Amino acid sequence: MKQLLSGLEHCHSRGVLHRDIKGSNLLIDNDGILKIADFGLATFYDPKQKQTMTSRVVTLWYRPPELLLGATSYGTGVDLWSAGCIMAELLAGKPVMPGRTEVNKIVFILFYLVCLGIFSFY
Repeated sequence: MKQLLSGLEHCHSRGVLHRDIKGSNLLIDNDGILKIADFGLATFYDPKQKQTMTSRVVTLWYRPPELLLGATSYGTGVDLWSAGCIMAELLAGKPVMPGRTEVNKIVFILFYLVCLGIFSFY
């Protein structure tokens, strides 16, 4: 996780959003060095300027709530949410929010927030 977060910090400090952090895009060599791969959905961004971007990025299981709800202005949080999903996956030993559809994924997120006591319906 430390290597992943360091790698994301490196990208973000240079104005690059990866926008598809997931297990299959994280490569580890024989020396235990992590490489972030597949920058096919990556884009340059400037946090000082508002720019319109697509919300149809990030593999569904790792997609943050703002993108599920159609946000077109976002920042480094999309990569950090995905990194958090990776960390939870490592701890649980399996994907923690494997939604089949965007609505299903929102339900998973709400379920976890309720279970953690972060969100309540009353």
